[in-house]
Amino acid sequence: MTRLALLLLRALHWLPLAVLRGAGAALGALLYLVARERRMVATTNLALCFPDMDTACRAALVRATFRAFCQSVIDRAILWHSPAARIRALVRLDGIEHLRKAAGQPVILLAPHFVGLDAAWARLTIEQRMVSMYARQKNAAFNQALKAGRTRFNAPVLVSRQDGVRAVLRELSNGLPLYYLPDMDFGPRETVFTPFFGVPAATVTAVSRLARLANAAVLPVVTRMTPNGYDVTIHPPWEHYPGASDEADARRMNAFIEAEVRSSLAQYHWLHKRFKTRPPGEARFY
Repeated sequence: MTRLALLLLRALHWLPLAVLRGAGAALGALLYLVARERRMVATTNLALCFPDMDTACRAALVRATFRAFCQSVIDRAILWHSPAARIRALVRLDGIEHLRKAAGQPVILLAPHFVGLDAAWARLTIEQRMVSMYARQKNAAFNQALKAGRTRFNAPVLVSRQDGVRAVLRELSNGLPLYYLPDMDFGPRETVFTPFFGVPAATVTAVSRLARLANAAVLPVVTRMTPNGYDVTIHPPWEHYPGASDEADARRMNAFIEAEVRSSLAQYHWLHKRFKTRPPGEARFY
């Protein structure tokens, strides 16, 4: 079944974006109906983060989240199989001058979990060689397809999370910018509890630790899905970062992500169990 789905995804890359987005919207409507667990996860996350939002608005936002997520999945047909010229045309890149100005020192591109993550990665790897971390997939066929799709341009380096950060530090020291996804719940190890929309969230401290170890500049990268493709914005490097403590750095990061999420609520990855790990003594949410 996985191989058939991957073959279908390859075939779809010939189609116009509008057709792919329509297919993604239909898949999102179907997944909303059948993926009960993920629907409940998204509903719980939004209830925690926006307790004043009425039930009808929350349900509509969950539907929109499924739609945007599935559209981004179908868009991988283009990102994984179309030529670089088409990707350049669909993925608009703003702020590349900040990345180029930081050349000569290690750079961490902090990329929150918006649905356009893969689009930004594909576009950036067309520009230059990069390094990133990924979660090794249990399905071997999908794992192979994911790695092949994400390593098409300029021979980027993908490091499995299971392999730790030594390889990442080595590539940072070799001059490769690190495309890092910091806002998922990976458990209690090497995390601090800091507010995310007012809810204590297990937040990784790896960004500030890597920045400190590698003397790296941290540049946030935010991607928005648009009707015609994606807009990728590279922000200027954060000043005075790392700060006084890992906790202060985690608070700063979460506050930045919150502000960006508010302007594109449906495009954030609400399907993830962001609050799975709880402080000692607190009840589970999921």
